[in-house]
Amino acid sequence: MALAHASEGSTAIAPGALGEVVSLHGRWYARHWNFGTYFEALVARDLGGFLAEFEPSRDGFWVERDQAGAVAGSISIVGPRVSNAPARLRWFIVDERMHGLGLGRKLMQSAMQFCRLADHRCVTLTTFAGLDAARALYEAHGFRLTDEHVERTWGVPVTEQRFDWTEY
Repeated sequence: MALAHASEGSTAIAPGALGEVVSLHGRWYARHWNFGTYFEALVARDLGGFLAEFEPSRDGFWVERDQAGAVAGSISIVGPRVSNAPARLRWFIVDERMHGLGLGRKLMQSAMQFCRLADHRCVTLTTFAGLDAARALYEAHGFRLTDEHVERTWGVPVTEQRFDWTEY
C-alpha cells in the first residue's frame, strides 16, 4: 500500500479518488448507521467543493490504496480560510476490510504531521458517539471532546461530538 498526499502532484488526486472516498462513506454508514443517500450526497458535495478549492499549503488530502489500487482509506485537513480560524479534520474513513491493520493510525499521523508543518495550531473535527475506534485514534493524537449534543443534520438523529486539538 502507498499513501498519496495531494501536494505530491497530480497523481495524488487521481480521477476516481473523490468518487471512491464518497462510496466508502456511503456504503459504510448505510450498513452500520442506516444513513441514506442524503448523507452520501452531503459527503459528495462537501468533499467535491473542498477538492475544487484545494490549496496545498493549507489543505491536505490523503488516500491509501490497497494492492488492487482501490481506495482503502482517506483523511483530509481543511485549512482555515480566515485568520485565527481552526483547521478541520474531515472525511476520515478506512475500508472495513482494512480495519485493525494500522491504516487509520497511519492516516492520522500524516494528517497531524501536516497540521504541524502548515502551522495549524488548532484543529477541530465533528463526529458522533459510537465510533469508538475513531475516537480512540483522535484521543491518542491529542484531541479532546469539547461539545456533545443530539443533531439531526446527518440524515438520522445522532449524538454529535466536537473534538479539538490545540498545539501550544
